[in-house]
Amino acid sequence: MSAAAGLVAQLESSHKFFKGTLSVFDEDESGFAPQPEMFSVAAHVRHVAETVDWFMEGGFGDGWQLDFEAHVAHSHEATSLAAEIERLDAAYGAATAKVSGLGDGELYAPITDEAIMGGAPRAAVINGITDHSAHHRGALAVYARLLGKEPAMPYA
Repeated sequence: MSAAAGLVAQLESSHKFFKGTLSVFDEDESGFAPQPEMFSVAAHVRHVAETVDWFMEGGFGDGWQLDFEAHVAHSHEATSLAAEIERLDAAYGAATAKVSGLGDGELYAPITDEAIMGGAPRAAVINGITDHSAHHRGALAVYARLLGKEPAMPYA
């Protein structure tokens, strides 16, 4: 298996696992959050989708956008789970397409923007994506329990 194929498989698994966690939520639960200042269900999904894009831009694009307050505020604006799932699918699709077209030299070239992960191989952003997505999957599993639902086993 090529390096790109292995990274694509990692992205696809992360996407599948996240969607499995989302499968227990209904559209009318889009705005649910345990506390007003916390991300809603839809906001978690938007945040994850935009962070996939953020990691890809940081590792393979023009560098890291570091206005985290704006990113969080934009995530809080999400109101529709269905719309955010479309955004999530597009983000993972774009990441997968980008990685699948890269050779080892491009994947293992160092990240040039020193602000985050500076000097690490560009491919390291894939681990960042999967780790960050897993963190939010866990939060959403707690949200599901708070709604009286049993979270789906993401690895089935």
